[in-house]
Amino acid sequence: MTPTPTSTARRDRLDRDGYLVVEDFFSREEATALVDRATELVVAFQPDESTKSIFSTNEQTRTSDDYFLASGDRISFFFEPEAFDADGGLRVPLDRAINKFGHAQHDLDPVFDDFSRHPRMAELADSLRVGGHALIQSMLIFKQPGIGGEVSSHTDHTFLWTEPQSVVGFWFALEDATLDNGCLWALPGGHRRAPARRFRRASQGGTTMQVLGPEPAPGEGFIPLEVEAGTLIVLDGLLPHYSEANRSQRRRAAYTLHAIDPGAEYPADNWLQRGHLPLRGFRDRR
Repeated sequence: MTPTPTSTARRDRLDRDGYLVVEDFFSREEATALVDRATELVVAFQPDESTKSIFSTNEQTRTSDDYFLASGDRISFFFEPEAFDADGGLRVPLDRAINKFGHAQHDLDPVFDDFSRHPRMAELADSLRVGGHALIQSMLIFKQPGIGGEVSSHTDHTFLWTEPQSVVGFWFALEDATLDNGCLWALPGGHRRAPARRFRRASQGGTTMQVLGPEPAPGEGFIPLEVEAGTLIVLDGLLPHYSEANRSQRRRAAYTLHAIDPGAEYPADNWLQRGHLPLRGFRDRR
């Protein structure tokens, strides 16, 4: 494939800044259709004591959460930390209590599969030199109004470690993302920093966060990425990024995909394991 001027500019921008904002990458109608399908899946979810898992960037929550660790080859649902009252009951309706679901709907649900492997994705991946990557993880993140949880500064490589580093993130704005409702913040050029942490399964069970160096603090050079629905943000796996809590009354739904080079080493102690679910690339449509 001979790069067009547009594709070359996009690749150069990603190489320079560590992120790429592609406006109008998909339509608002497609965004609405994905949100509608997400709502159907949430409505069909029947939580019980074993599935009342809370997604948080707090390591202590993840460490003891077997439900989270088993989610790599299925569609699992995670609650907002503030969704429950002191007695363990829901403070809000179920459809406003779910923080996110994941991590394999791009392989298991036909609506998410079709969106994730739309021909434009393969074309974009080719232009960014990651056309041979395979999709390993997906998430639908609701960022619920009033209680949408903070996601602390991190890099995707921390959680989807490969040797050499190969993960690329694709963040689709399904609703407008603003300063008020928890848009992404990114550190331009931060992908040139050495990896600071690695999250992995511990030999004795649970997980551990291995500290390799200092993590950049939010606010020190980070910029907000306020975008409209239909925008795609591509993230280098080493780019530090975060999002603040949503205290507004406006939801900020987003869909994320992560892809890795299937030829890279994917350690057996990575937290996300896919069991017998095979990896598929951008063109491997069912």
